[in-house]
Amino acid sequence: MKVYTEAVQFKADQKLLDFIEKKLSKMEVFFDRIINARVVLKLENSGQVRDKVVEVRLNVPGETLLATSVSKTFEASVDEALDSLKRQIQRYKEKIRP
Repeated sequence: MKVYTEAVQFKADQKLLDFIEKKLSKMEVFFDRIINARVVLKLENSGQVRDKVVEVRLNVPGETLLATSVSKTFEASVDEALDSLKRQIQRYKEKIRP
């Protein structure tokens, strides 16, 4: 699976990129036909606290699965988004089984 990571209006450090790559590689345990993943990292200004927004798109045969999460850290946002994607993958696999 190919992972594309995009940071909007800031430069993501290598540690964060490695964390995202490692977490997404674990998604192949649930479904081995994931084509690619696109991760968009954004900073959201809401008052004094800058929330971290993570949007993850998984391309699977015939469909695109999307999860968005907002949290205080990118790591927590990635974890929340991937939990949502795990549930979506399970539903997708049930749908494609005859």
